[in-house]
Formats: sequence, structure tokens, C-alpha cells
Amino acid sequence: MTRYLLINHVQVQGANAVAGFTWGFPAITHFLGFAHNLARKVAKKDCFNDIQLYGCAVIAHSHQVHTYAFNQFVQHRTTAFQYKEQSKYKVGTPPVIEEGKMDMNISLIIACDGNIGGDRKEEFIQWLKTNCQLQRLAGGTILEIGSIELFSIDNEQNSTNLRALIRQLLPGFVLLDRSTYLEKRFQALQEKNSKAELFDAWMDFIALKQKARPVYDLINHHLSGLLEKKSNNDGNHQLFNLWQQHLDEPYDQAAIPEELISYFRTIDDNKANKKLLEQWQSYCEPNENTDAIWEYVNKPEPGFLVPIMTGFKAISPVYKNHEVANTRDNETDVCFVEAVHSIGEWQGVHRIKDVNALKQSLWNYHYEDNWYLCRQENVSELAGNPENIATSLNDDYS
Repeated sequence: MTRYLLINHVQVQGANAVAGFTWGFPAITHFLGFAHNLARKVAKKDCFNDIQLYGCAVIAHSHQVHTYAFNQFVQHRTTAFQYKEQSKYKVGTPPVIEEGKMDMNISLIIACDGNIGGDRKEEFIQWLKTNCQLQRLAGGTILEIGSIELFSIDNEQNSTNLRALIRQLLPGFVLLDRSTYLEKRFQALQEKNSKAELFDAWMDFIALKQKARPVYDLINHHLSGLLEKKSNNDGNHQLFNLWQQHLDEPYDQAAIPEELISYFRTIDDNKANKKLLEQWQSYCEPNENTDAIWEYVNKPEPGFLVPIMTGFKAISPVYKNHEVANTRDNETDVCFVEAVHSIGEWQGVHRIKDVNALKQSLWNYHYEDNWYLCRQENVSELAGNPENIATSLNDDYS
């Protein structure tokens, strides 16, 4: 029977907040590494070596990045990027060594198989409490663990246990793999521009973008007024709906509906309509003097989407240990790698409604030739191609 090990409300101090290009939360490799190290310790323990641990779901409850705060171990209360031009706040040259540290309160769910029952269960949990606090998580120190519990959730009949597990995690957000979104966006960009790169698609999810739209207050007022007219009401509603759909998308001169263009051609060019038609002309053919408003561009997909680091890609052959100097040990073969990036989504844990959703939230190791990735079961075959995951800006290492 599959059981789920809940390591609940882990307080971590000084965790690494830098992961590849991303900053603000540890890479998923940190959490899988923690679970993997714990599994190796279990396998070496004679009284528990029949128990297997695999997979890891990450739930975040709170976090505090060490940037600006009292009573935090930071180089200075006012960080370098906040100095700006105010010389009275400057304390010298900003540090060369990057400081990306954070405190966080997270929970981990790890799947486990094996005979865990009776007195052995309590002994196993007590052993886990001791050994979890001996480990580091994302380079940080574990200060406290709220509780460690085992839940048997094998099918829909265990819905009571599933609800009990989810209640322990509230409020919290589980990290989900959304590499399929990245692939979908990349394909859309390729259809518009064959020279578009995967990095462009990745930036569409993480960059805070704004786009100018020519002012349209008179146009909007005019089209809204059409709804009050009794004549040709269906046609007026259609025009207004087309206009609203157009406003829902980022401004694109070429995407102005043809029906609206045809309609404004029929309006009499007289004194009463002069300002309206001038604004419409400026809206359709803006120039550097056109008044505009700046609008935020929505991300390609809905949700709390974030950039994440999901593994590594080899950039060199695998070398024998003696061929590379200054390795960590004298036995393990060596390979040079670069960070692999993708898209993740923070989703409320209350949306885990069944066993399948719980299983799909578990991250697991996935290896293909030259790729060392962390993935979830819900990744489609299309997104499963490692080539669809963004790597570094420069792949030329010649």
C-alpha cells in the first residue's frame, strides 16, 4: 500500500534563494535532493531498509527573502539596489559576492512503500524527526519541524485521509510543473516568427511587460452608446462585443476588427463627429505624437506562474575522476552541466481533490542522455522532450 509521508511546516533559515537565472525561491532540485538523501539514509538503516522513499511534493506556506528587514543576517539594512542616487544611504561599493538567502516555512510530501505499522511506525517517525533536522535544506538550517505523519491514501475510498492531509497543509501553495505552457507558447511564437527562440517564450511568462494603446475614451463612449439605440440592436451589440474583445488583447494595429473599420467609414464627417473620427484615425494609425495609455500585458496562460529551475543539461562528456582536478571525491565520474529552466505554477493545496492530483504533484528524477531533470507525472509527451525546456542564453561552448 502506498503511503505518503508528510513533513509538515519545516522552518528553514538561510536557504539559497538563487537558482540559475531565477531569484526568490530554491530550485526544485534542492527539495528532491533532500528527499533523496533521506531515502539513502533509510536504505542504510538495518531496521528500516525495506522502506522505500520516492518523489517529493513542495508546499510553501511563507517565505522572507533577506533583502530589507530588521533582525535579519544581511550585510546592511538598506540593500544596494535601493541606494539609487541618495548618497546619504550609501555605505560603499555593493558586494561582489551575490547574497541570495531567505527564510521559509515549507512542507514536503514524500511517497513511501514498505511495512510501516504498529510500534514500528512511531519508531520510524521519531527516527525521521532526528535525521531530518541533521540535514540541510536548500543550503539552509532546519530550525523546527511542526510534525511528521504518515497517511495511507491508495484509492478514492481513502478520501477522508486525503482531506486530513490537505487540512494539515492549509494555507499553502503546491508547486506544479507547467512546461507544457512553455512549449505551447513557443509554438505560437514560431508560427508568427520562425526566428523566435525558446528564451523569448520563457520571458513572456516571467517579464513584467507593458504596451502602449492609443487613447480611446471617445471611441469607447460612442460604441457604448450604440447599445441604447433601438435600431439595428443586434448589429450594435456585435460591434460592441468585437470592441471589448479587441480591448482584452494587447494593442495590435493589425488586429483591429475589420467590422469596426468598416463601421467608422460610414460615420458622417461633420463637426459633431470630428473629434471622434480624429481619435479613431489616431487609434488605427498612431505616431510618436499620439496620446497613449500603458497597459500591462497578461501572461500567455492564467495562474500564479513563476520561472523555475528544473535540473541540469550536460555541456561536456563524462570524465573519469582522475581527469578533472579539485573534485569533491576521488571516485565519482565528473560531468560539467548548466542549469535547465522551465515554468511552474503555485496552486492552492485545496485544489488537490483526489489521489491522482496528489500523485501528479510529486516531483521525480528523470534522466535522458545528457539531461538530468525533475518532472511530474502530468507532463505530456510533447512537453516531455527535453529540447522543449529552456536552457542558457548561450549554448556555444566551443
